[in-house]
Amino acid sequence: MPLTLADFASRCHAILARDGGPAGRAEVAALLREALRDEAFVAAQFGPDAPERRIVYEDPQLGFCILAHEYRGAKESPPHDHASSWAIYGQAQGETAMSDWDLLEAATTEQPGRVRKVRDYVLRPGDAHVYNEGDLHSPSRAGPTRLIRIEGTNLEKVRRLKYRPA
Repeated sequence: MPLTLADFASRCHAILARDGGPAGRAEVAALLREALRDEAFVAAQFGPDAPERRIVYEDPQLGFCILAHEYRGAKESPPHDHASSWAIYGQAQGETAMSDWDLLEAATTEQPGRVRKVRDYVLRPGDAHVYNEGDLHSPSRAGPTRLIRIEGTNLEKVRRLKYRPA
């Protein structure tokens, strides 16, 4: 029986209701890896005119969101965190080159923080990676990609600070 968004969201909810911390998020990432192997599930999250960022589910009780991200061309993002939230990136199609960063100087609302790159790696289809609160990273995509991402809260409503490489 194919996985539906409702089933996937329900399973995520059950895990996060039991353990909303890093261990629960790791379980959700494992569940997302399984979902990414289901071609029908992945295809159902994207449409021909899908925007770059689309919330496909927002949990009314816990507040986490499931998003479909579709990048039609190359795109690079600066180092960032998810403020007081977390995110799980699930690579559905294409590849995302990811860099992790260490914080050297904290950001303020007036001044970007300074960071130092510590490692590079690639997210390939079927990979899912957890970024906990405060984890700094920067994605880069050389071509079309699709991701299914889970955020601890709707990041459109969260003020995030800026960072720059040292």
